[in-house]
Amino acid sequence: MSDTSSVSPTGGSAHASGANRSGRATPRLALAGISKQYPAVRANDDVTLVVEPGEIHAVLGENGAGKSTLMKIIYGAVRPDAGEIRWEGQHVEIASPAAARKLGIGMVFQHFSLFETLTVGENIALALDEPFDLKALGKRIREVSADYGLDIDPQRHVHSLTVGERQRVEIVRCLLQNPRLLIMDEPTSVLTPQAVRKLFETLRRLASEGCSILYISHKLDEIQELCDTATVMRGGKVTGHVRPREETHASLAQLMVGHSLPDYERRAHMPGDVLLDVKHLSSSSDDPFGTSLDDVSFSVHAGEIFGIAGVSGSGQAELLAALSGEHKGNNKGHRADAVTICGKPAGKLGAAARRKLGFAFVPEERLGRGAVPAMSLAENALLTAHRQQMVRSGWINAGAMHAFAKRCIEAFDVRCGGEGAFAQSLSGGNLQKFIVGREILQAPKVLVVAQPTWGVDVGAAAFIRQQLLDLSARGVAILVISEELEELFDICDRLAVLARGRLSPSRKTGDTNAEEIGRWMAGLFGDREGAPPSAGQPAHA
Repeated sequence: MSDTSSVSPTGGSAHASGANRSGRATPRLALAGISKQYPAVRANDDVTLVVEPGEIHAVLGENGAGKSTLMKIIYGAVRPDAGEIRWEGQHVEIASPAAARKLGIGMVFQHFSLFETLTVGENIALALDEPFDLKALGKRIREVSADYGLDIDPQRHVHSLTVGERQRVEIVRCLLQNPRLLIMDEPTSVLTPQAVRKLFETLRRLASEGCSILYISHKLDEIQELCDTATVMRGGKVTGHVRPREETHASLAQLMVGHSLPDYERRAHMPGDVLLDVKHLSSSSDDPFGTSLDDVSFSVHAGEIFGIAGVSGSGQAELLAALSGEHKGNNKGHRADAVTICGKPAGKLGAAARRKLGFAFVPEERLGRGAVPAMSLAENALLTAHRQQMVRSGWINAGAMHAFAKRCIEAFDVRCGGEGAFAQSLSGGNLQKFIVGREILQAPKVLVVAQPTWGVDVGAAAFIRQQLLDLSARGVAILVISEELEELFDICDRLAVLARGRLSPSRKTGDTNAEEIGRWMAGLFGDREGAPPSAGQPAHA
């Protein structure tokens, strides 16, 4: 028997860690000279990476640095052009995700890979490489999800889940496979702080039992709290190795983007007239598992950024659909004056009619709703910005379409292969910059943005937030719905919380804090504007 660990027929290692002749533990994973060239970009360039047994290893870098491509190579979803992969001391070629899973490699992707029309249990079953019984599997899903603080019903259909709930499915599906190397690509982007704490406990427990973890996140506080070591990438190359706990946020950000990040610039402006007014909006959810809106009222003034916080599944999706015109309400919420845009009753108008009034919208789901994956950026620009001289007498003006997309790419620093690049070829941050830019370049009067920097690196997040601040200074009324409290406190003038379909009172950002907002996220708030929350008050149903 060799000194390196052997791979058992079931895919597990024959030894807990293995050791080489010097007595040192054999690395769980070792990459050497990994390279991957795409037509428009060299995603990975001579990458070397070593992950030890039981190590929580971060991979840092801005969007487009090559992190996700590297993770997909490790998971067998992408084949490298050059380089060597060693798994517990043995040279391997990982030809497919199934081969990776046999080795003991599991991955939670940033973008979901779920079938909309199947249930949670059926989606998880598809990833299993062993016989299963749906009833028994459902019981396992309930047990594991509850243990990890990621409660999910295995019988629910995926199309009825919020973004946060879909992320839970991805995480639970991976953990059910008992991986020896767990790859986490932005796993906490839409989880509540409580769920993040529980997930960290689980990851630390897995690491203590010998499971290695590769962790990708743009949340630097998470990296510093959770990770032992970090590899920094920029432009497809490895540029350094650090111990995150020995660094500051500023130094980590500079390592990632190559320069220090400027402070947010707030231009002086005075709030003007109310441009978005929501009055007593109530709407029953079409989804039996959804959250109905109950008497939601708020207003957003010209030149103001109004933020709405809340845990995933609290009614954000229903509110966004009601504001955008995708769902015009029902029952008592079906009133023209339930939503007023720039002084015009819009509650019964569709999405296109609301855009004519000066309304713009950035949905939380980039691929599928914000952009069509298989269409080019120029074609995606046409979808919402066709009034920008892209259509004449019913004919598409291809020149104007491409010019608009090019202007968006240049103005918002979208790193891609040009306006002809497919939306699905962009990193998450670059696609988000394009979608935000597409809406801003239409000079809206009212902008509603959901999860503006979800899964976006620190450089791109700072850029997007500054764009929103600049837009508000020009007199645009902006509504930001986000689960990132730090983000809301950074850029918003006023804050409120959506909990179980009800909206809390609003507070000026300087007059509240994360503790109060956290209580409100549990539904513990007063029934009138300015009423203080009561510690013993029951949550609203």
